[in-house]
Amino acid sequence: MTDVLIAGAGLIGASIAWRLSQAGIRVTMCDAGSFGGECSSAGAGMLSPGGEFDKPSVWIDLAVEGMRMYPAFVDELARESGVAIDFQLTGCHHFVEPDVARRRAEFQASKGIRVELTDRGLFYHDDGFVDPTDMLRALRRVSRAELRENCALTEIEASDHRAVVIAAGAWSNRLRVKYRGTPVALPEVKPVKGHLAGFQMQPGSLGPMLRRGHSYVLQRSNGFLIAGATEEDAGFERAVSESTCAEIQRHAAELFPALEKATPCRRWIGFRPFSPDGPHIRQVEGTNVWLAYGHFRNGILLAPLTSHRVAREIAR
Repeated sequence: MTDVLIAGAGLIGASIAWRLSQAGIRVTMCDAGSFGGECSSAGAGMLSPGGEFDKPSVWIDLAVEGMRMYPAFVDELARESGVAIDFQLTGCHHFVEPDVARRRAEFQASKGIRVELTDRGLFYHDDGFVDPTDMLRALRRVSRAELRENCALTEIEASDHRAVVIAAGAWSNRLRVKYRGTPVALPEVKPVKGHLAGFQMQPGSLGPMLRRGHSYVLQRSNGFLIAGATEEDAGFERAVSESTCAEIQRHAAELFPALEKATPCRRWIGFRPFSPDGPHIRQVEGTNVWLAYGHFRNGILLAPLTSHRVAREIAR
């Protein structure tokens, strides 16, 4: 019997596997594709609770807590794995109208977000980014799980395991899970396609991240600058649209004019897992099945928090 079976080998699943491994629990991690091959590696890695949430919800509370956990999480992961992780708290300029800025700042400050009113809108001092591909490399080294790639799970009998974790992103509720022969209802989730464009530029040319609405620009330490992002209800359609990426670039150039004549070196898409009542970070009542999906635009941000909560409960 496998102690814990994790369905999905992205950042969420791999972070949970790492935490369980630290507790001495044997883990098998299965993925229908490759390790970190979908949304986890496609994400820009923007960590911005203030930019995402401006009204009361479970999301803002989770995001603030998750952001507080990030520096220690990255430091521990880098030390244990020996892998350098590109993680920076650069701050973020968020361009909004003055009346909107004042309302957002008042509410977000009450939630513990360090925000400053500026002549352009808002500045979030503690926003930053992480390179998810660095995190994935580190997690692959430290998780000590048995990894089964290209292993599409069709049906899982959860009672065959100490615990089962569903962390397959936008594919999660396609799994057929039973507990002692009874089907387990999994919350709905669907893919929301997002286009991004990347530009190789001089390192340090951007400074703080820039954002207006869903348009943003961030730059990693090696100079790779990412502009994003769209939200498209297109199912699992994988085509990359040059015209959509050109539109992203136009909006990004309004934030950072140096992009106006730049040539993208990469264009790509990812499938964010959207669930109407997500995110799902909990045990299914009456079973040994744990949910860890439906994080939508904030899976990278919430990876430390999700892995801590799920692994802690399973290891009890």
